[in-house]
Order: sequence, then structure tokens, then C-alpha cells
Amino acid sequence: MNEMSHPVAQLGAAVAAGLIGHEELVERLLIALLAGGHVLIEGPPGIAKTRAVKRLAAHLPGSHSRIQCTPDLLPSDLTGTQVFRPESGGFDFVPGPLFHALVLVDEINRAPPKVQSALLEAMAEGQVTSAGVSRPLPDPFMVVATQNPIEHEGTFPLPEAQMDRFLLHLSLGLPQAEQERAILDLVSAERIEVPAFLALPLSADDLRAAKDEVARVHLAPALKDFIVRLVMASRPGGAVAQWVEHPVSPRGTLALAVAAQARAWLRARDYVLPEDVIALAPDALAHRLIPSWSAIGEGRSGRTLVADILRLVEPW
Repeated sequence: MNEMSHPVAQLGAAVAAGLIGHEELVERLLIALLAGGHVLIEGPPGIAKTRAVKRLAAHLPGSHSRIQCTPDLLPSDLTGTQVFRPESGGFDFVPGPLFHALVLVDEINRAPPKVQSALLEAMAEGQVTSAGVSRPLPDPFMVVATQNPIEHEGTFPLPEAQMDRFLLHLSLGLPQAEQERAILDLVSAERIEVPAFLALPLSADDLRAAKDEVARVHLAPALKDFIVRLVMASRPGGAVAQWVEHPVSPRGTLALAVAAQARAWLRARDYVLPEDVIALAPDALAHRLIPSWSAIGEGRSGRTLVADILRLVEPW
């Protein structure tokens, strides 16, 4: 079981050191890292989404990259391209920014559908296809994407298949007044003196060992039943089925289970509690649930429907 001396267990404090009010965001990023999944972060601009991911990347083994999405982006801008070498008379493949352990995709909904399709292959299969050749991506490979919920002009909403590939979908809001003041103080201090940054001695072996421990965290049969009942509540005949156009897929069941195991591990437990499942259900299930038009007309969203499910379905 993990101890606070474990480099992976120390990641949360190290990443959060330069952030204000983002403890939950940091935890979700670590959960996805330990579960081998991807994260979609949605929130208004200027709330340190990119900063949080860059701080995480600075502590991780392997390289990282950032992709700024625009409507004129091409799939080859992500996957890489063939370059002609006059000296050899042949073509060499130059890898794109997807060939890194951690990839930050900023404003993913500004990328055109062909680019989103290339990203979907990378997230789903751990490989990219360029010029008819499939090439494996690094292991581990993690995508953290961001999107701005304010502007929709010139954007391309993510298809359901790609949304389903994100282990967690986080919805962030603006900070409270006291947090805003703390942010002001933090940035003012950084303008005067840049704080020393000490990367953790985290290796790829440390990360693999932590993932192995997460996989061994005990998930009791009763909690497995609880997760299944939460998902089935969105299916035909379920508690909120009348408000659901497309229910949660089996991938949602698996995502919630492994995320709960990772959350328990981060809290130095080798067993999952109902609170782990309840805390993560909105982030693991809401983006996999599509409300009906009647639900949308009444102001219901995927998150409000998951909240209804949690209220109606008891853990035991």
C-alpha cells in the first residue's frame, strides 16, 4: 500500500503547490494517471487549467507536449508526416506532438473533425496511422484536453465516441473571493521572484509499480453491484431512463470502478469505500450520458441526472 514517501503519492502536493483552489482537479489528474485514462477539463479561460497540467507534466517521467487547436489544424500536425530526404532519396517519418507521454490538447473543440478522429485513434488504440502505417505511442500515454464552454462559434463539438474515451470529464467554475485574492498574491510574488522548482525523483518504474498497486485495491462485490446499479439507472427501465436519450456505456462502468480504486489508493487505502464511487460518479458518468430533448428543455444536464441517480440509488 502506498505511503506518503512514495513519489507518486507525493505528486498531489507537488502539483498543487503552485495552484489555488484546485485540489480536486489535481486529484482527478492523478486518478487518471494511475488508471491509465484521459481527462477532459472544461471551464472558463484564466482558471489555471493549462498551468495545472504543465505542473503535472514537469514531475512525470518521459516527455510532454502541448497542442493548441485551431480550425485549420491538420491530422498530420498531430501524428507527424513523411519528409523527403534528398541525400538518401527516400522519405523519413517525423513524429508529431502525439508521440509524448503526456499530451495537453488546448481547446480541443476548436479542432476540425478529421483532427479529432486522429486523436480518437491515439486515445483508443495507443497508436497513430500516417501514410498507411500504424505506429505505437509511448507507454504510458495520457491526453489531457481542455475546452472553453463560453464560446461556441467556430467550434466542433466532440462526438459521443470521443467523449466516451475520456476517463473523467471535469467541469470547473470561477474561484471564490478569498481564492481570487490568494491567486493575486501568488502571481504578485512570482513576478518578484520565481519560486524554486524541484522535480520529484519519479521514474517510469515508480509509476508502473503504483499502477500495479491500484489494480490490487479491493473492490467489494457489493460496491461492484452499486456501480452497476448506478449505470443501469440510466438504461431503459432505470430510475432516470425517461430523461435519457443515450445511456451510459459499459465503458462508464469500468471507468468508475478503476477511478474509485485509484482514489482509494491516493488516500492510502487498499479498499474502496462508497464515498469513492459517489465522489467520482459525476466526473466518470455524466459525459457518457446524453439527456433527451425533454430533459434539456427542463434544464437537466448529464450532471444533474447523475445527481438524481445518486440520490435514488443507495450503496447497499
